[in-house]
Amino acid sequence: MTTPLGPAGRIAAAFVHSKLTPLVILASLAMGVFSVLMLPREEEPQIQVPMVDVMVGMPGLSPVEIEQRLTKPLEKLLWEIPGVEYLYSTSMPGQALVIVRFKVGEDEGASIVKLNQKIAGNLDRMPPGAMQPLVKLRSIDDVPILALTLHSKRYGPFELRRIASQLEDQIKEAIDV
Repeated sequence: MTTPLGPAGRIAAAFVHSKLTPLVILASLAMGVFSVLMLPREEEPQIQVPMVDVMVGMPGLSPVEIEQRLTKPLEKLLWEIPGVEYLYSTSMPGQALVIVRFKVGEDEGASIVKLNQKIAGNLDRMPPGAMQPLVKLRSIDDVPILALTLHSKRYGPFELRRIASQLEDQIKEAIDV
């Protein structure tokens, strides 16, 4: 005695007993192979993501003072540039660093020009004692692909730096191979 089939069972039975099923499978496989062969692809697609470091020094100030007097006003200014997608900032003793990342596909040259014009047009708003902003282009290739942290209860900072230096040399040799 067999139990009656539900809707899914009836569809499956129709495919199992149909003479068209092998043709449907072959057509699906052929379309898949055709798609794989015809789709364009690149091993290293060249995307443009303009990124710029803006460094401003002001010796003698603490990170809190740097943040209040340099970093926050600089961030507000740089957000006004068309095409800016993200800002990453760091306040250190005597120095502020703001990394400006433009939208994907923005023209690199035009982005740098806009940034330099914005900074140059607002130099009069810099606090007294601040150094001239240093603008440095950063490319997508500058982003590290590997970051390691060494820690040990047995070795001190000097030994860890020596081990890190040896490890760096070995990694560079492996990459060159």
